[in-house]
Amino acid sequence: RRPAPDPGPREPVSTLVARPGIAEIDPYVGGESAIRGRDRVVKLASNEGALGPSPKAVAAYIEAGKSMHRYPDGGCVALRSALAERHGLNRDRIVCGAGSDELLSLLCRAYAGPGDEVLYSEHGFLIFPIAARAAGATPVTAPEAKRTVDVDAVLACVSEKTRVVFIANPNNPTGTYLGAADMRRLKDGLSDSVLLVVDAAYAEYVERDDYEPGIELVDSAASVVMTRTFSKIHALGGLRLGWCYGPPAVIDVLNRLRLPFNVSGAAQAAGLAALGDVAFTEESRRHNATWRAWLTERLRALGLSIGDSVCNFVIVQFPATPGRDAEAADAFLKERGLIARRLAGYGLPGCLRITIGREGEMRAVVDALGEFVG
Repeated sequence: RRPAPDPGPREPVSTLVARPGIAEIDPYVGGESAIRGRDRVVKLASNEGALGPSPKAVAAYIEAGKSMHRYPDGGCVALRSALAERHGLNRDRIVCGAGSDELLSLLCRAYAGPGDEVLYSEHGFLIFPIAARAAGATPVTAPEAKRTVDVDAVLACVSEKTRVVFIANPNNPTGTYLGAADMRRLKDGLSDSVLLVVDAAYAEYVERDDYEPGIELVDSAASVVMTRTFSKIHALGGLRLGWCYGPPAVIDVLNRLRLPFNVSGAAQAAGLAALGDVAFTEESRRHNATWRAWLTERLRALGLSIGDSVCNFVIVQFPATPGRDAEAADAFLKERGLIARRLAGYGLPGCLRITIGREGEMRAVVDALGEFVG
């Protein structure tokens, strides 16, 4: 009888136990970037800027590589100064982070924990429940009305355990928004002991007179924070750069919690250059408005249900009919090298989210979906 093969060294058995809530986190899964068997694809799954980053930001990034052996400015002073000047803010009330995701997580860690609740809307950004559970808190969802944050429903879900309320305005993935009056009504309905976090990642794309990204709310209250990102209109998603504006006490807490060098030197340099290239930002905004309207009109002409979006994407509702549903549409698009975003994780299994891309990419989507609904 031959001896049994040596199974090799056994893996040690861990007796470590993670904090309660960690095991309940569903890890965030970003939009797909590749299709098996295809060398070239059109990625329209992650709401990345259609025109890419400003050439000035790219040049600044390359130049920053010459000093990558140096630690970055831990306080992001130059970038915070530029943000303050652009938006008319106090530099000392701005904190920069490795994407706004980091800042959202830090805010949860700072103000919520075991026994507390973190409230957000039904189809809100998936980072909200992740940040809540990572802090040991319980995420609570408030129902939406027509895929839009419902102020009354949010306030009805507030309890004595509520510590943080996250509102993405505009919202991802629905593309809807609340006007300034509704946001004010929401804030007025919350206790000052509850932190309202306005995630305005898509603010630069909004062209509605009644919209306000959150600056006015922050300036009028001691319990409101606005977060922003360079990942969308500035197209610097790969560098992970975000910022927030808040009351002095909250900013002090964030500066105590964040790591000393949480934003790389290259990200700071590229962000500063992107912020300064106003002409490129305006070109990106115009491109988005033009092709968002075009795509919406063409897809509606095909008989598809398209929600009104103020962001750099549209959300498409498909029928539940097998072979005509969102899953079938997604597979059909992939066969043609087009990657959209399935939204089952957001509670919208019948929908696809399609990022606004370049002209040729938008025409390819319309042609493919026209063939699909045929």
